[in-house]
Order: sequence, then C-alpha cells, then structure tokens
Amino acid sequence: MERILKRVTEATARGAAAMLAAVAILAVAAFDASAAQPQPWQLGLQEQVTPIGYDLNELHNILLVIITLISVFVLALLVYVCIRFKRSNNPTPTKTTHNTLLEVAWTGIPALILVVIAFYSFPLLYKQDKAVDPDMTIKVQAHQWYWNYQYPDEEIVFDSYLVPDDQLQPGQIRLLDVDNRMVVPVGKKVQVLVTTYDVMHSFFVPALAVQIYGTPGRVNETWFQVDKSGVYYGQCNQICGIDHSRMPIVVEALEQDAYDAWLVKAKEQFAMNPSATKVASVAD
Repeated sequence: MERILKRVTEATARGAAAMLAAVAILAVAAFDASAAQPQPWQLGLQEQVTPIGYDLNELHNILLVIITLISVFVLALLVYVCIRFKRSNNPTPTKTTHNTLLEVAWTGIPALILVVIAFYSFPLLYKQDKAVDPDMTIKVQAHQWYWNYQYPDEEIVFDSYLVPDDQLQPGQIRLLDVDNRMVVPVGKKVQVLVTTYDVMHSFFVPALAVQIYGTPGRVNETWFQVDKSGVYYGQCNQICGIDHSRMPIVVEALEQDAYDAWLVKAKEQFAMNPSATKVASVAD
C-alpha cells in the first residue's frame, strides 16, 4: 500500500509540474501581446507601465505561487485519504474525534499564510490610495455613457465618446477606441479625481493598475505615473445601464515635447467655456 501511495503521489507531483510548465509557456507567449489591450487567450496581467502596476504584478505572482502550492497540497491530501481510508484498507473505522496537533496546524498555518499576504498587500493598498506631491490633476466625471475630462490647471475640458462601428478608421479598435483620449505626459505623477453625474461607474485601465469607482455625490481619488509612452485601453467595469459595454477609456502617454504640442492644440480646441465649466464643476 505504501508503494502504491508513493506512486500516486509521484504521479500527482509530475502532473502538477507539467501543468505549471504549460501555464508558464502560455503566459510567456501571451505577455508580449498584452501590453495595452486585452488579447484572446491572454493569461496573467497586462504588461504594467506604472509603479503601482509593477508592485501589483509582483503581488499577483506571489499569490499565484501560494495558491498553486495550496491546491497541489490539498489534491495530494485527498488522494492519500481516498487510498488510505477506503473500505478495503480500513475495515474498522477509527473513532478518533479530536487531534490537538491537527487543530493547531490547520488554524495556525492558514493564519500565517494570511500574514504573509498582508505583508505584501497592505503597503500596496496604502501606496495607491493618494498621490503624494502630484505633478498634475485630472478630474474625471462619468456619464451615461461617456467620460468628461477636465484639466483644471490647463483650463481645458472635453468629453470622450466611443467611436461608433460605422465610423471606425483603420487601426482603431471596435468597442475600445474613443474620439478624444485622455492625454498625459510620461514620467509625471497624475492625480485622478473621479466622480459621476448620474449612476455609479468605475474608471478601470488595467495596464495602468487603475480601478476606482465613481460614486454619486462624492469624489474618489487615485493616481498613476506612466513610465512608457503608448496608448492604453480601459473600460467602465461597473454595470451602469444599457450602454455599459460602450463606455471605453483611452489614455495616451506622450513624451514631454509631444505632450506640450498636444496641450497647445487642446487649449485651442477644448478651452473652458461657461457651459463646460458648469458641467465640470459637479466634480469639484
């Protein structure tokens, strides 16, 4: 019986190792294609381009190892119990009802695992809470079903709508591209203040490790600092009505010279006017 159990345990271990190797190969294959938008058969997080994102990806990898080890251990334990205590091997059932060592172990070990997870997650939770000495502020106001962006320091404000299917240009992505993107400079700490004009929404950009709810009657804060120029896609991921799926977010990160050039044009095109200021003031 011990020989059978040993073989079963070895087979289980080999199967788990093969499964992890396959997942690793697929993850590497999917990594390069997951930079700015979701991809078919994508595994893991999108490529992160912010300080919070780097830490979040590390936490994700740590948790993946922990839950994999727990899953393999539980599977091996189930196999052992099924073999060791089946009727033919255990004709007389044990009458044991308590085991102090087991009670302490299955209480203390999970608690220790949670402490390890908290050690990594709590600092990250507080780090992403508020921006310290931000370089710029953008006010984001959610509407059914579009976004309003206000740059108070630059005195510009504009709306961002989904590009309809029949107006898509070559290179634009269905259900993800918009007419006016949120544009930010690379390497600058951007404070984002999010609110909503009507129902609850959520500002979610995976590559920037940003997700924050827009709640009626209050302003929620987050921040990001993009370290790599590019176009990053997100969506409202709080069900907000019939066109919830048609409320994308596009953040374009530009080098400082390109951003300054965009800003000159934006001040001409999106300069605040009384009506725009009135709408944006709800986010104050």
